[in-house]
Amino acid sequence: MLDDRAKYLLKTLVERYIADGQPVGSRTLSKAQGIELSPATIRNVMSDLEELGLIASPHTSAGRIPTAKGYHLPSH
Repeated sequence: MLDDRAKYLLKTLVERYIADGQPVGSRTLSKAQGIELSPATIRNVMSDLEELGLIASPHTSAGRIPTAKGYHLPSH
């Protein structure tokens, strides 16, 4: 279903969202330790995660937030 890169980005997004309580953008993720991807690559992966129902965008220009389904996946 998800490759390791997508799983790691989802896990990092969930952790950052829990810590900050704010939608997480691709630029924020690109600066996270252990992620050496461009914001554009991260946006592509985030788009795939959104299509799978794992994350959602609360506003057009906002970052993404995990869905209930997205919260449970990183723990597996």
